[in-house]
Amino acid sequence: MKFILFSYLCFSSFFSIAQSTTKLHKKAIVVDTHNDILSSSVLDGLDISKRLNTGHSDLVRWKEGGLDVQFFSVWTDKTPRNKDGFFHDAMQEIDSLEIISLRNYDKMTLATNWKEVKRGIRKDKLVALIGVEGGHMIEDDLDKFQQLYDHGMRYMTLTWNNSTSWASSAMDETQRPDSLKHKGLTDKGKEIVKRMNELGVIVDLSHVGEQTFYDAINTTTKPVMLSHSSVWNICPVFRNVKDDQIKAVAKNGGVICINFYAGFIDSNFANKHLWLTQNEGKKFRDSLQTKYDAAKINQIWGETFKKELDPLRPTLSQVVDHIDYIVKLVGDDYVGIGSDYDGIDFAPKGLDDATTYPKITEELKRRGYSDTSIKKILGGNVLRVMKANFK
Repeated sequence: MKFILFSYLCFSSFFSIAQSTTKLHKKAIVVDTHNDILSSSVLDGLDISKRLNTGHSDLVRWKEGGLDVQFFSVWTDKTPRNKDGFFHDAMQEIDSLEIISLRNYDKMTLATNWKEVKRGIRKDKLVALIGVEGGHMIEDDLDKFQQLYDHGMRYMTLTWNNSTSWASSAMDETQRPDSLKHKGLTDKGKEIVKRMNELGVIVDLSHVGEQTFYDAINTTTKPVMLSHSSVWNICPVFRNVKDDQIKAVAKNGGVICINFYAGFIDSNFANKHLWLTQNEGKKFRDSLQTKYDAAKINQIWGETFKKELDPLRPTLSQVVDHIDYIVKLVGDDYVGIGSDYDGIDFAPKGLDDATTYPKITEELKRRGYSDTSIKKILGGNVLRVMKANFK
């Protein structure tokens, strides 16, 4: 009888905690600062208003995951998709988001200022915002920068992996330093940062080199964002940020939004990925060249890659370790979520798609975080930075 009573009490306690966590997640404003669905799915003609059987997200799964605010990444590679160039690529994605928003006006709203963000949240719609991932899309032209702003751009990542004529990227600063004509921000780069402050465009410092990072921090008068970066001290890869950078963001009043990509979360995964890409994997891929056409090679390589790396995917708990690290270093006001969903090929176990955001709340609660801290991490910190920047 005592055992039955004990089991009942344990179950009741667990059920009560689960109910409390679910209620907390629904009450919180959940913000994700980076999703690549425009370039990965929408341009391929997929209808994200319905549940998709590919990728990480769509309107149905965002709703199930309790997401309230999503920054949609406008991205193009270092070689443009269209013959008219990078700016045309950016406008194509922005136009596609505008069409999606209009077609799904009952479920989502495209916001360009703080009042519209608050109104969308109040109406229980997904609030969509535009983040341009890479200063190369303004093509060194402040008129094009202005046009992107006029069409809704509310953060701009100063660089992607490729440097611009006015800012150096993390990839180039660490892996291709000899290719750089300059390191950090030029005078024009500082002018662009000041212009972003004036208009209310958040300065996004993910992807930028350390010199660019510190030049931008010392130039901006508004809180910055790192829209999808994780902690270097846990996983030392070029895209993650070091302790002094984390402290500089806290001093600035900004926010670092943790990237879910497996290779930015766990060193074991990152090292295996590098080994496959540059060593045995390259040899294997080269051996296929004389046997198969390009399509077959890509299929075989993709299957091999997945087989080797999938067992090494980090866990949800390891993602929260990155959140925990920042909180312990500088406090709970400077960290958020920037999943990089639909822009990553390997997500952590337990965070396989956008329906899983509540698991972050559960893990934070399990670790003893207060409801107030959890609300900050899930979205409150990003909302504060948005409010400080937006007109």
